[in-house]
Amino acid sequence: MTKQNKAYKFRLYPTDEQAFIIRKTFGCVRFVYNKMLAERIETYESLKEDKEALKKIKHPTPAKYKKEYEWLKEVDSLALANAQLNLDKAYKAFFKGSVKFPKFKRKRHKQSYTTNVVNGNIQLLDGHIKLPKLKMVKIKQHRKIPSEYKIKSCTLSMTASGKYFISILTEYEMEIERKEVEKVVGLDFAMDGLFVDSEGEKANYPKFYRQILEKLAKEQRKLSRKKKGSSNWNKQRIRVANIQEKVANQRKNFLHHQSKKLVANYDAVVIEDLDMKGMSQALKFGKSVADNGWGMFTSFLQYKLKEQGKQLIKIDKWFPSTQTCSHCGNTQLMPMNIRIYVCSCGLNLDRNYNSALNIKKEGIRLLASA
Repeated sequence: MTKQNKAYKFRLYPTDEQAFIIRKTFGCVRFVYNKMLAERIETYESLKEDKEALKKIKHPTPAKYKKEYEWLKEVDSLALANAQLNLDKAYKAFFKGSVKFPKFKRKRHKQSYTTNVVNGNIQLLDGHIKLPKLKMVKIKQHRKIPSEYKIKSCTLSMTASGKYFISILTEYEMEIERKEVEKVVGLDFAMDGLFVDSEGEKANYPKFYRQILEKLAKEQRKLSRKKKGSSNWNKQRIRVANIQEKVANQRKNFLHHQSKKLVANYDAVVIEDLDMKGMSQALKFGKSVADNGWGMFTSFLQYKLKEQGKQLIKIDKWFPSTQTCSHCGNTQLMPMNIRIYVCSCGLNLDRNYNSALNIKKEGIRLLASA
């Protein structure tokens, strides 16, 4: 038996008093994070030439600031402790060379905080959840968490439109048997429709963002004409945020359904290990890449496949799936404007379908050699 983690996200309906405490906690977490980061930057500047000395420095904890800023005692201490853990993680990642130096959190940064289970301080009850400093908060629990799942932590967040959510991280034990691979499918990323698979099927992503772009631009223009900070400005800001959240929810729902369908039908899914950020910048496809959510889709595929003992196979991003003939193996240059792959062997196929077939073949090869 191995331990697995699974998160469940639900809508929260706090009272005005509870909402005030939640927002106050967001601010305190941001304040403590920035204070600790400022001290680390000062230390880093003075000792950056001596990395070994830097690693041995004992950094401040949230407790240090509670003496000077007593209002920090009014919020969940575990939320402040997690701010320190997040900074520690970012700091260590920087020294490993995997990310840039941590940045200060701004007020417009994602509003959230994480708290942990300690001595029954978090409990799910009928229609409510007990949380530190908040007591009983109304929750819309649209699906049940199995009784054998143990709650580890909770992350509270607030959207730009003022809606509150909670993500409950659980831990459970499960024996996952690796499924024998019988059915394999290859997916080729398609800018305009998410993907084309090796069966010739298209995801036909509805382009939710593009659909709403005109309406969103109209509401954003209205927002720009209002006095920032005024009551009317805030109402219009919420209208804009609601439109953006609707698009995000539509996209997420579509991606969940597509990934669920693939996992139900195949034992292994093969994709290219693409750098989506690099693609959007180099090829100037920013909106298209952001709209279809390929990164989110592959994350959904990954965990859904893993839960069923199935596999997500990622092939090298430099593998010439687009340039190779899926019938005879010959290669040729394929500029972006050419949408049909025509080969001297007689093959005449949709560009993406041909690529998906090549991706599937390479995935099968990797499975056989594993």
